[in-house]
Amino acid sequence: MTSTKKVGSTGRFGVRYGLTIRQKVLAVEKKQKAKTECSKCSKKAVRRVSKGVWLCSKCGHKFAGRAFYLGE
Repeated sequence: MTSTKKVGSTGRFGVRYGLTIRQKVLAVEKKQKAKTECSKCSKKAVRRVSKGVWLCSKCGHKFAGRAFYLGE
């Protein structure tokens, strides 16, 4: 998988779709892959399992939430 400094993980798209679109996708991907705070144990250990499904790796709490990122 190709990655660049400017567009990170969206380097997989190569030169297709334009820089602005790839940067917007990168912002969403960074936000959804970041660890967030668990509502049950208050640790920063919640990861996205699938669309709308979140799992805390510390306490094992699995819950439904927003599709791409929690909060806001």
